[in-house]
Amino acid sequence: MRILILCTHNARRSQLAEALLRSLAGSRCEVYSAGTEPSQVDPRVLTVLGELGIPVEGLRSKSVEEFRDQHFDVVLTVCDDARERCPVFPGAPRQLHWSLPDPGQVQGRPEEVLEAFRRVRDELLERLRQEILPLLP
Repeated sequence: MRILILCTHNARRSQLAEALLRSLAGSRCEVYSAGTEPSQVDPRVLTVLGELGIPVEGLRSKSVEEFRDQHFDVVLTVCDDARERCPVFPGAPRQLHWSLPDPGQVQGRPEEVLEAFRRVRDELLERLRQEILPLLP
């Protein structure tokens, strides 16, 4: 099974989801993430993943164009902008959307911002366990 997770910049939410799902699913599926306007992986993503011991090797911001002609069993958008702008993946039998807040937009002390990253990480972890893992072989 192949899963693609999309967000606008492929910097925060989709990177969190990619790393978390890879860790949860192991060899049961191939997981990728991409953005409609890729930038760079936010270092705070690496911090909150590291808190759970989730591997972060190989995480990089990628363009959705890298995956345009590939087949995916599930395409998941994790931000509203990406849902509106992402190309259609006609071969994907399941297209899901989760509207998650962008933790990078939170203003405040560094610890408050990091807490926003943790909240998104934890919500993703719960939703991946409940909604994606049951789909895997």
